[in-house]
Amino acid sequence: MYLNKLFNLKGKVAAVIGGGGYLCSKMSMGLAKSGCKLAILDLRLKKAKKVCNEIIFEGYNETIALSIDVSNKESHESALNYIVKKFGRVDILINGAGINSSSPFLEIDSNEWYSIIDSQLTGTFYGCQVFGKHMLKNNSGSIINVSSASAGPPLSKAFTYSVSKAGIKNLTQNLGREWGEKGVRVNAIRPGFFPTEWNKKNFITKDREKKILGHTPMNRYGKPDELIGAILWLSSEASSFVTGAEITVDGGYSCMTI
Repeated sequence: MYLNKLFNLKGKVAAVIGGGGYLCSKMSMGLAKSGCKLAILDLRLKKAKKVCNEIIFEGYNETIALSIDVSNKESHESALNYIVKKFGRVDILINGAGINSSSPFLEIDSNEWYSIIDSQLTGTFYGCQVFGKHMLKNNSGSIINVSSASAGPPLSKAFTYSVSKAGIKNLTQNLGREWGEKGVRVNAIRPGFFPTEWNKKNFITKDREKKILGHTPMNRYGKPDELIGAILWLSSEASSFVTGAEITVDGGYSCMTI
């Protein structure tokens, strides 16, 4: 009974930007199973609909899928208006959209630079600004940004991605300070290595994998489901005195030196 009250999310409305992706799709399922009404937003509407249908198939019917271009403020505003019209409000926002590239620094052109920055940092900025304004009017809300083990010190082979994640970390801290007395908490999760098939193909050679796992005390990669606990905690009143924080979920990667 006590835990149910502490972590109760029943009837809360959550918007998951990037919800069609590898990690955020699992976060979406976790929120739905916890009683949230859910909006899954993704540039790839087909992906968002697929996750939406999987959640509805599990019996959680108050779930919708929407398209969003995170680099466009008006797209966020349109999505928010639709969700509010459907569910009445937004209580929880996850900013989890973004792309990556393995280009060396001297080979990064302006198109690649801005596409990654826009999908990661600019998208998080607009998400916080648009949905945060709505939450401030309600004096209540939890925003969860997705940082990375590469937010600092940066990882190799992920130059622009690392820059954007460092920006997301700083943005989170700034908003935690600015909105601390206004009822809206802003935090970030810092996942370690949860590689997709694309990551394994473009980033992780056998030698690199050996180094990654050798630097991870638990000696394995993370599973997407293992992020859900941190998401539910940050979404709920169990974390009511937590804001501006970066919550690490990395199997101990960040505590290692040699």
